[in-house]
Amino acid sequence: QVQLVESGGGLVQPGGSLRLSCTASGSSVNAMGWYRQAPGKQRELVAAVTSKGSTNYADSVKGRFTISRDNAERTVTLQMNSLKPEDTAVYYCYADHLGTTWEQFWGQGTQVTVSS
Repeated sequence: QVQLVESGGGLVQPGGSLRLSCTASGSSVNAMGWYRQAPGKQRELVAAVTSKGSTNYADSVKGRFTISRDNAERTVTLQMNSLKPEDTAVYYCYADHLGTTWEQFWGQGTQVTVSS
């Protein structure tokens, strides 16, 4: 089992910045990252990073968001710059764990609201 605790999020004006962090505890994790879900929309992948540091971003956030990882601290961070109202969503941290099969674990979600 993997437990994920998120921090960060909140209300920010358009063009502003926020940082989300997520720390894993329990079993080992492989890839970690962030999804988001806006009201009335499907959950979408925002960014992910493997245990070796390879990253992947949604086209909508490339050049604005940066994901990073500290394997020793088992923490993944999402730095969000130049935020837009369309970035408003609940952001969920996730982590993949390989036990007897692949499993995916989720954080509780944190609200990000971009509004003037």
